[in-house]
Amino acid sequence: MHRRPSLLKACVFMLAASAAVFAHAESKLDTVLARGKLIVGTGSTNAPWHFQGADGKLQGFDIDIGKIVAKGLFNDPSKVEFVVQSSDARIPNLLTDKVDMTCQFITVTASRAQQVAFTLPYYREGVALLLPVNSKYQEIDDLKAAGDGLTVAVLQNVYAEELVHQALPKAKVDQYDSVDLMYQAVNSGRADAAATDQSSVKYLMVQNPGRYRSPAYAWSPQTYACAVKRGDQDWLNFVNTALHEAMTGVEFPTYAASFKQWFGVDLPSPAIGFPVEFK
Repeated sequence: MHRRPSLLKACVFMLAASAAVFAHAESKLDTVLARGKLIVGTGSTNAPWHFQGADGKLQGFDIDIGKIVAKGLFNDPSKVEFVVQSSDARIPNLLTDKVDMTCQFITVTASRAQQVAFTLPYYREGVALLLPVNSKYQEIDDLKAAGDGLTVAVLQNVYAEELVHQALPKAKVDQYDSVDLMYQAVNSGRADAAATDQSSVKYLMVQNPGRYRSPAYAWSPQTYACAVKRGDQDWLNFVNTALHEAMTGVEFPTYAASFKQWFGVDLPSPAIGFPVEFK
């Protein structure tokens, strides 16, 4: 009968000790600040997201996002080291602390969110259509009306035909082994349009002004976000703050300039007054 209070005290002491240890556990935020640079996992072969320029240096929208976070940490966007990794290393490199965060056009899914913590989204991807600038088709309704007289080029994939038919149910679908061959089909007239990531369509239009255009319609949305290791709320909160203020606050000019450079889109300035997040 006299053991229960002692056991209760012991349990309370253990819980208090565990809480103290947890409270004093060092966050990744502290580690990165002490190190003096941010380490970001990314790719090197996918324009306009991450690729090597003529000078051999990495560039692209993902690279700019990493620099935005570095500026938030050190007031210096250059204090970032990029670790080039394959797509299948995006999560393992986080889990083994090889990188502080991954920013590599990673699509947010519920299953991945069980392995890593996703940041605020920084881009909404989708499928769009690329047409020659002189195409007789204007918008999606014109393309639908063409029925099976329309040929759409797409990158070879087990879901490629189904994906195209979500927007153009009767179109003929030609699959190609590479993106270059897909675009060549459009250039040569063997295909009326190409279906690919909207970001790629916008980038190609930026790189080839006056050669292509794209209907306003896009489909099959997916969310791109950076990812960090689970279990460190301070670090996640910081990265989210840096991204949030880049898209809505003090660093918006930097984010908007990058968006314009890679996608050719002028973003509207965030509204002044009541925070848009609560509307």
